[in-house]
Amino acid sequence: MGDPAGIGPEIAKKTAANPRVLEVCEPILYGPSDDGHFEPGVLHAAAGRAAYNAICAAVSDAQSGHVDGIATAPVSKLAFARAGLPWKGHTDLLAALTSSPRVAMMFWSKPLKVVLATVHVPLIEVPRTLTRELLGGVISLTASELPRFGITAAKLALAGLNPHAGEDGVIGSEEQDVLRPVVEAARARGVDIRGPFPGDTVFVRASRGEFDAVIACYHDQGLIPVKLLAFGSAVNVTLGLPIVRTSVDHGTAFDIAGKGIADPSSMVEATLLAARLASERSR
Repeated sequence: MGDPAGIGPEIAKKTAANPRVLEVCEPILYGPSDDGHFEPGVLHAAAGRAAYNAICAAVSDAQSGHVDGIATAPVSKLAFARAGLPWKGHTDLLAALTSSPRVAMMFWSKPLKVVLATVHVPLIEVPRTLTRELLGGVISLTASELPRFGITAAKLALAGLNPHAGEDGVIGSEEQDVLRPVVEAARARGVDIRGPFPGDTVFVRASRGEFDAVIACYHDQGLIPVKLLAFGSAVNVTLGLPIVRTSVDHGTAFDIAGKGIADPSSMVEATLLAARLASERSR
């Protein structure tokens, strides 16, 4: 149910009662037994700890086979920090809990699929973080994981880091020094990937069907186009885990928590996708 002071408990309960969800799975809720103990909309360390405990319990049950997959409501990164937790969100926490050496965040929607090469990294640190090793690993992981979603022989594109994808070094050297060599190496391994392409056009091309997924260099580069085209229906999926995990495409929304007006659409879509992935895995 995510952070119990946010909209997580509300959208989780609405989703667990949704007829579409009940047709495909048996929902089990993880979270404090009395989320009313937490004042809605108030950031607190105890809420961050409660969200963490719920995630740990759900992951443990998924690893043991008690549940077939998990769909997570949003957590507060600041509440995690105030609780003394070192993780910045679900993705790095899930990697640690499952001892997964390489994971990636993908946003799945009908018009656009995007994988983030870097996630919660300050923008000033992205060029330093975006190494050949990191980017090559994300590309390989994406290519190997997409068949789970029914996409075989995926056509991938890499977005450039700089405006105009560096314009051959005129507007930054990262494309020449890191991105282009990584694409060439991946193609040599048999991965169908092209780029780097300018970030202001590659997502349009993908949404029109030219590519199956785009690998974005940083958080907002990938999430702005996804949320523009599919906010409320996009699903966050963690690639590289030994368990099925999906999540919503939005945050805790403290400003409307406790008012009964939260839209569960993304949580419903996340749960439906988790059920589908779990079903396909079991087959």
